[in-house]
Amino acid sequence: MGVFAFEDEHPSAVAQAKLFKALTKDSDDIIPKVIEQIQSVEIVEGNGGPGTVKKITASHGGHTSYVLHKIDAIDEASFEYNYSIVGGTGLDESLEKITFESKLLSGPDGGSIGKIKVKFHTKGDVLSDAVREEAKARGTGLFKAVEGYVLANPNY
Repeated sequence: MGVFAFEDEHPSAVAQAKLFKALTKDSDDIIPKVIEQIQSVEIVEGNGGPGTVKKITASHGGHTSYVLHKIDAIDEASFEYNYSIVGGTGLDESLEKITFESKLLSGPDGGSIGKIKVKFHTKGDVLSDAVREEAKARGTGLFKAVEGYVLANPNY
């Protein structure tokens, strides 16, 4: 089993608190609206706090799959949200899980900066570039889609 990590960051025009709320507390409602492939987000275990497991179902090219998203930690005071993708048909078969440690920092002009640390826990000793790049693209796409929703809905 191997562990492969990368870090990324994304600037946003949206303030920390507002973007954090959209990316965490309200994400179950927002994400299916802004990402066409996401069909549903449902809690299968827990109450929304740490330990909660969500089933996220998506359709890609006529094929339906799902991932299990486990909330590891939420710290609203420091705008930190940690979670893992721990299973499901949408998790690449070369992976045991993917863990994410995210934090929103104060950014310029009232905006924010999203920082994320991602760790791929592989079943073997290799992580393909394709798996890493696809996960990175999906994460960036999700961040930008939720940010776009908040910017397009100023009364959100």
